[in-house]
Amino acid sequence: MLDVKIRVMELSDYEGVHDLWMSIHGFGIRSIDDSKEGVEKFIKRNPNTSVVAVEGDRIIGAILCGHDGRRGTLYHVCVAEDKRQNGIGSKMADFALEQLKKEGINKATLIAFTSNTVGNAFWKHYGFDFREDLNYYDITLNSNNITTFNP
Repeated sequence: MLDVKIRVMELSDYEGVHDLWMSIHGFGIRSIDDSKEGVEKFIKRNPNTSVVAVEGDRIIGAILCGHDGRRGTLYHVCVAEDKRQNGIGSKMADFALEQLKKEGINKATLIAFTSNTVGNAFWKHYGFDFREDLNYYDITLNSNNITTFNP
């Protein structure tokens, strides 16, 4: 049984979270949004909703979670590859969604790459509905904010 603590993410967790992101195969990192400054901006706007899972002094899971006052969104949900299948992802999602509820948010969304079979299976099992009635669009406003994917 793992001794894992689930708690609100703090800016001081950034290095451990970034190390986790870099350890996950196929994980996409944005050059500006996922920098320490970008995450700091996100956490300041949403100080109570992002989550880390900590085992000892190692961050083994993380969710960036925030809202716009109407809808919550989960970003960069991940669990260390060697710690998966232990309920950590579900516990973090429960925590983040409960934090959103406390802030009066009634609906949450997330995006999972279609090639992310592990993530898509997790979210379907967790209870998120796959929407076939929507098209997702985005536009890059800063061409320096480049996404790179871990090998």
